[in-house]
Amino acid sequence: MMEQNRLTPARQIIVIVDDNVTNLNVARNILREHYDTYALTSGTILFNLLEKITPDLILLDIEMPGVTGYETIKKLKSDKRLSGIPVIFVTSRYDEKSELEGLSLGAIDYITKPFPPALLLRRIKNHLLIATQEKELKSFNINLVHNVNQKAKQVIQMQFAILNVVAELVEFRDRKTGGHIARTQQYLDILVKKMLKDGIYLEELSSWDLTFLIPSAQLHDVGKITISDTILNKPSKLTPEEFEIMKTHVARGVAAIERIEHETHEDSFLYHAKRFAGYHHEKWDGTGYPNGLAGEDIPLQGRLMAIADVYDALISSRPYKEEMPLDVAKSIILNGKGKHFDPMLIDVFCDVADDFEEVATVSRNQGDSFIFKWS
Repeated sequence: MMEQNRLTPARQIIVIVDDNVTNLNVARNILREHYDTYALTSGTILFNLLEKITPDLILLDIEMPGVTGYETIKKLKSDKRLSGIPVIFVTSRYDEKSELEGLSLGAIDYITKPFPPALLLRRIKNHLLIATQEKELKSFNINLVHNVNQKAKQVIQMQFAILNVVAELVEFRDRKTGGHIARTQQYLDILVKKMLKDGIYLEELSSWDLTFLIPSAQLHDVGKITISDTILNKPSKLTPEEFEIMKTHVARGVAAIERIEHETHEDSFLYHAKRFAGYHHEKWDGTGYPNGLAGEDIPLQGRLMAIADVYDALISSRPYKEEMPLDVAKSIILNGKGKHFDPMLIDVFCDVADDFEEVATVSRNQGDSFIFKWS
């Protein structure tokens, strides 16, 4: 039974387990002024008590009838809820083999009987102090990890917010491409999920931080902010000279992203954005711009965005053209296999073309209220 009422929650609880009542009384008399104590005569009674309380320390005899001290500590350490309770063997066994076995089973100390009261108190005090410090350190680490995670989450949210604002500025400038950014994000999300499922370019995809991949796609046309309204929003087809100026939005977009990288010393967040912006007008056969890259020399982000960007241009209306029927747009994309587009990615597109059409249909029905939705 418990030796005394707990007058203050600050008092720590020690359970003494020994089949010898005399030994129990000795230990209890030593500890009663300093701790709340439970004196028990068997391991079986101990586990019944542990259903109700969790002590700060257990003093455990080894030689007991029925369940021995060794068996008791094995059961304690196998229970996740109880395994962290410190156990000190207090026993008449004083041979080295017994002490080594006790410590190997998880005891934090081994005290032989008879013992000076001051020694027992000092050992208990030291171990309780260590246990308390370990708990405080664990709690500190948990809180630290939580705070770091919260801060990282806030930073990521801020970065996403900046992306959204910049993307809205681009779309506001380029009034004839309403919803383009949201739709291309959705197309990319569809393609990447299918690629991951089928193991297409899996080694490269696995090396990416996918947290930033789709949001970064919003900046693929960021360079358009620098193009004059007379060209950007011209109500008719561009002249060859004007088209050459329009093409500079790629290099200007990359330059803008690199400036952000330089000013913020941030690379991982803008890693994908720079590649989306810099390579989405390259073509598989090398006839694209601005660098005329071909095949897998074009970063995968650019090859992905090329499909999403062209598909969306085809199904969207412009001042100089009507929106294209979805089946015709699909056919044009498929016919670009090995010419404009990566053949492996076109095979992926073929499998998810219905999903592309669903996005396009929803966008047409919702108009300007269409937004990108994570699936």
